[in-house]
Amino acid sequence: MTFPTADRILFFIKTHGPVSTATLAGKLDLTSEAARQQVQKLVAAGLVEGRQQPATGAGRPRQDWVLTEAGNRRFPDTHAQLTTQLIDSIRQLFGEEGLDRLIARREAETRAAYTEACDGKSLEERLHQLAQVRSNEGYMARVERDGADWLLVEDHCPICAAAQACQGFCRSELQLFQEIAGQDTQVAREQHLLAGGGRCVYRIHKV
Repeated sequence: MTFPTADRILFFIKTHGPVSTATLAGKLDLTSEAARQQVQKLVAAGLVEGRQQPATGAGRPRQDWVLTEAGNRRFPDTHAQLTTQLIDSIRQLFGEEGLDRLIARREAETRAAYTEACDGKSLEERLHQLAQVRSNEGYMARVERDGADWLLVEDHCPICAAAQACQGFCRSELQLFQEIAGQDTQVAREQHLLAGGGRCVYRIHKV
């Protein structure tokens, strides 16, 4: 199946951004002019925007491309409006304590499912299993090596609206990742979509 060039660019920026026009051209086998024209169309459509990168040397600062809020909405956010409405209703009816109980219940159910799926003997195996589970849920997750550490990278958040309405969902996930990694590791969130990052990135460090 061949996807339109615009969709390929949006997906590449989603999974690798911020990226330059030259990088898009090289990675997607486009001419520089074709890449520039496609990017400008996406800018005009409000799907991508430029982000100035710090200058390195005597040249002008480089402009890379990132997805706008509208661009991110091209990737599914599971039942976003209904989810936020339900969270608001729970707050009004049961207060923050009731919402915390809901999050705790979800965390317990998720922990049981993840523990069963992520039963590898080594840290590497468990992290790859975790990334697969998260990808199946729509997080576009992958595992990368960074020196002595591991990185769990999630390019998308299918519950972003819920997480924006209640930060407890993100806090719950971080605790769960720590349990999967094990007591001899430290898991820290280095990038966060809700804090303006292009993705969520977790560093797993052996202690």
